[in-house]
Amino acid sequence: MAVTGYRLGLLLFCLGAILSLSLDRALVTGVSDTLKQGLNVTDGSTLVSADGSFTLGFFSPGVSTKRYLGIWFSVSNATVFWVANRDRPLNSTTGVLVLSNTGSLLLVDGSDQIAWSSNSTRPAPAVAQLLGSGNLVVREQISNAIIWQSFDYLSDTLLPGMKMGKNLWTGTEWYLSSWRSADDPSPAYRHATAVNALPDNVVWDADNVLVWRTGPWNGVRFSGITEAGTYKNMFTFHVTINSGEVTFGYTANPGAPLSRVVVTDAGVVRRLVWEPNRREWETFFQLPRDVCDEYAKCGPFGLCNANSPSTMFCGCVHGFSPASPAEWKLRETSGGCRRNVALDCGRVNGSTTDGFLVLQGIKLPVTFNASVDTGITVEECGARCLANCSCVAYAPADISGGRDGTGCIIWIGNLTDLRYVDGGQDLYVRLAKSELGT
Repeated sequence: MAVTGYRLGLLLFCLGAILSLSLDRALVTGVSDTLKQGLNVTDGSTLVSADGSFTLGFFSPGVSTKRYLGIWFSVSNATVFWVANRDRPLNSTTGVLVLSNTGSLLLVDGSDQIAWSSNSTRPAPAVAQLLGSGNLVVREQISNAIIWQSFDYLSDTLLPGMKMGKNLWTGTEWYLSSWRSADDPSPAYRHATAVNALPDNVVWDADNVLVWRTGPWNGVRFSGITEAGTYKNMFTFHVTINSGEVTFGYTANPGAPLSRVVVTDAGVVRRLVWEPNRREWETFFQLPRDVCDEYAKCGPFGLCNANSPSTMFCGCVHGFSPASPAEWKLRETSGGCRRNVALDCGRVNGSTTDGFLVLQGIKLPVTFNASVDTGITVEECGARCLANCSCVAYAPADISGGRDGTGCIIWIGNLTDLRYVDGGQDLYVRLAKSELGT
């Protein structure tokens, strides 16, 4: 049958429309790492990083039927490491992720209500992309400048390239927050890099109570995590301490396996690596490791020993005794210890007969009541401590050049959260002359 010019034109128009719709749908639901303005990701479709390592999409955790937008490892669909709408789950599968014309990622529910937004408004054309690092970014299409990234909004997981800490100029903080349960990704425990005299990775519970800490950074590792040496060939730590920020992160060395650091709903922090043969995550280490990692378990000037034959685990630093012997008999040790003999301080000429007891193999105490000077020697540090009536202990600030170290940490007031660790540091505790050598 002959086709008239009108019918031919109509046929070509219909074919063009169908082809256009097909191409548009391929951009939305096909295997792509990019979301362009005006398009969307619906429940059931995904974005996949160009190298295939990471996937963005909708999921329901555990036995929950609520829907969340998240990013997970492609090799392990159950391992979600970033969640957009942690506090505002969707009740159905009608959710849609769109990149607005103003450059914001919007998670919209079936009632057109915004459940989450990146708040990354820019007038210039933008595009969203899931990178091979697992980072979801929104960037300007012309300049490629990143205007928003998921790595700035952590969930419960630290990946290579992420960082914890604080911007000292803006007050912005980056920290991990655990899921409340396997079925609920809303925040609970908080794992952060505390900005004390030296950075210290800590965990707070939902009531903002300090649960445990790693010990301060010593130039090589956090002083209480001596296990760090077992994987130094796989990962490189990065600690930044300057007037602009105090941050901690890590990068994977060439050939290193997939890895992650996660804080669990019990406040436990684990470093895990992917075992491809068994197709499972292997725990390299976790904290807390034992009863002595409980924050301030033995109180001020108390010293915890996980290898003690006594099940109380707590004792006092030499030269100190339980502040309340009655409480210690009841195994209530949080009140700590008090000094047996007062320090020889306050003389007119500034002289003193005090000296120092060297505690070896120690996780250094918390440093919120300490000061740091990296420009002096350890010997000068000791002299500075003796010249200050309030100084109770000192230690080298940096042991990257060897165990003896350089620089100076001086503690004022109490020494809190002391414990023995294999491969720990030296801590010089100030004592009255009569307590030395006894």
